[in-house]
Amino acid sequence: MSQPRILDHRESITIQASSDSVYELVSDITRTGEWSPVCTRCWWDDDAAAGQMGSWFTGHNELPHRTWETRSQVVAAERGREFAWVVGGDRVRWGYTLMPAGTGTTLTESWDFLPGGIAMFEEKFGDDAPAQIADRTQQALDSIPTTLAAIKRIAESSGSREGDRS
Repeated sequence: MSQPRILDHRESITIQASSDSVYELVSDITRTGEWSPVCTRCWWDDDAAAGQMGSWFTGHNELPHRTWETRSQVVAAERGREFAWVVGGDRVRWGYTLMPAGTGTTLTESWDFLPGGIAMFEEKFGDDAPAQIADRTQQALDSIPTTLAAIKRIAESSGSREGDRS
């Protein structure tokens, strides 16, 4: 019998900054390259709708063996509480939830490989789909702690707090 596949994951970190300032940071997708080990840059497809529910953005991703771009749609944008998007409209949901924690914020990053993503991998890769899904899953699991640590460092830096509007 094969091992069950992990198709969702959540990990948290406590940051000594307000929920509003952490939200401002993680919802500014143009800064993603500062903390993501894979997504080197992002831009809003329509600046007028930037950061709002339903808005779309493009991400440029790089690994040693491949480079690609994805389009994602914002599916949660609640200041100080949650910011999330779905890659390709139905493939993978990434997000951040924020909870007050004493004088700081607990930031949780989540990743969910959705049925639409699994179907796309099965269609694209055929018999190799399980290996490709396992590879992408491992990449996500490996990158989340690195991402959270970098967001914490940035949010707690004095430069980030100078712009804190909360």
